[in-house]
Amino acid sequence: MRDARFLKLRTCLQGITALCFAFSGCMVGPKYHPPATPTPPVYKESPANKPTNQQEPSALSTDPTLGGIGDWTVAQPQDSLLRGRWWTIYNNPELNTLEDQLNIDNQNIKQFFENFMAARAVVRQARSQFFPVAAVSPSYSRSRSPGSGSSTGASGNTGTSTSGTGFTSSFIDMPLQISWEPDLWGRIRSTVRQAQYSAQLSAADLENERLTEQAALATFFFELRGQDALIQILNSTVAADQKALDLTRGQYETGLTDQISVVQAESTLENAESQAVNLGIARAQFEHAIALLIGKEASAFSMPSNAMLLTPPPIPVGLPSQLLERRPDIAAAERSMAAANAQIGIASAAYYPNLGLSAAGGFESSTWRRLFTWPSRFWSIGSSLSETVFDAGLRRATVNQFVAVYNADLAAYRQTVLAAFQQVEDALAAMRILTEQIRRQYKAVESAKVALDLETKRYETGIDPYIDVITEQNALLSAQLTLAQIEISRMTASVSLIEALGGGWDSSQLPTPRQVTEQPPKAETVQQK
Repeated sequence: MRDARFLKLRTCLQGITALCFAFSGCMVGPKYHPPATPTPPVYKESPANKPTNQQEPSALSTDPTLGGIGDWTVAQPQDSLLRGRWWTIYNNPELNTLEDQLNIDNQNIKQFFENFMAARAVVRQARSQFFPVAAVSPSYSRSRSPGSGSSTGASGNTGTSTSGTGFTSSFIDMPLQISWEPDLWGRIRSTVRQAQYSAQLSAADLENERLTEQAALATFFFELRGQDALIQILNSTVAADQKALDLTRGQYETGLTDQISVVQAESTLENAESQAVNLGIARAQFEHAIALLIGKEASAFSMPSNAMLLTPPPIPVGLPSQLLERRPDIAAAERSMAAANAQIGIASAAYYPNLGLSAAGGFESSTWRRLFTWPSRFWSIGSSLSETVFDAGLRRATVNQFVAVYNADLAAYRQTVLAAFQQVEDALAAMRILTEQIRRQYKAVESAKVALDLETKRYETGIDPYIDVITEQNALLSAQLTLAQIEISRMTASVSLIEALGGGWDSSQLPTPRQVTEQPPKAETVQQK
């Protein structure tokens, strides 16, 4: 009799299992296909498409402390794209050290990394729905009922009774419950895919934030060194103005000039000193910004002065079609679409019935001695099928909601692609135009030098008053400062170009669905203090 019961149970389980496997291949919802995005064959603003002229070195290139300043070109098509630590293209050890510190200690990067870890945990949570849930809930109870007033004595499985004390009973239960909902229509599979795509999106967001922080550090670094160069120009001007003032005072004391010339020379010197002091504000702010990026207190961080103006190195721009694979924000936008598409599948699965399987078994008895004996066993097995017959359009509205979310993500993706091309073209245009402006500004500096020399000679021979010399001095200083500012702008524009190109990242570095599903190393899941 017992064997017949088990045979029926096994046959029932085999039938249910076969049914589950038969439907397990079904998966409702639209299949995802990445959108096709047309790209131009070449960048319009690439210097490779513009006529090139031999450009003169900057007026500052003769100063060894400022470095050489010359032409800028893009790398040739055969040159490889930027990879990994893109800032090493500038060949500046100080910048390399700061960038390495940023990658370790920047708090924004750490925040996005932990968000990525949380997204990976959600994937494992979703995958757990593939498997049955087993639970145990052992219980023990002992109860007493009021006595009947008669003197009786009894013993057995249910308890004992004594006169005047009532009836006392014990109950011990050791059950095991197992429940499982087969993924007949792909709801769980869509949930897992949605979580995997969201984790990939989080990984792309992490890389985009990393690139943003790295580019900000490089920009602030070149801005700070540019401020040092501007301060050096003004300090050189102050030294020249001091000599001019000493000469004018000597001429005044010997009666060769009047007092107004001395006053004018003093005013020129004081104005130059004031401008040099004012540049300290911007330098301090850039220094504090760098401290923030590398995770240090601004009060405990400083960078010694080092006047430096550089020429951007050749930057491998690549083809426009490669941009879609190199920008982490584009990858994030595309993964957002994939996650929204999977969400449509989850909502569509609600149209179909749900099958639930459950089983329970264990032992129960009134005494510990007989708990694990064969007569104390119990078991049950069952299944349930549920289907919503009326929801007032809830499921249809839910599907429509996620279709709209997908369409919105598609528009956001295309807008991100358009913005990426705009940023590259903007940076290329800035590099090209600033390079041409440097060439012309260099001529302005040279002309201002010649004009100052001629005017100084006219003043020394008594032809012109000293105010004319001051005018030419101010014109030269303004031209030199403008040239240095343009050089700074070109360096920061080169950083913007690299950032617009995606730095050294490409889509092959995006973790696969399998990788985001794996359990991360224990060191990455330890709570930080």
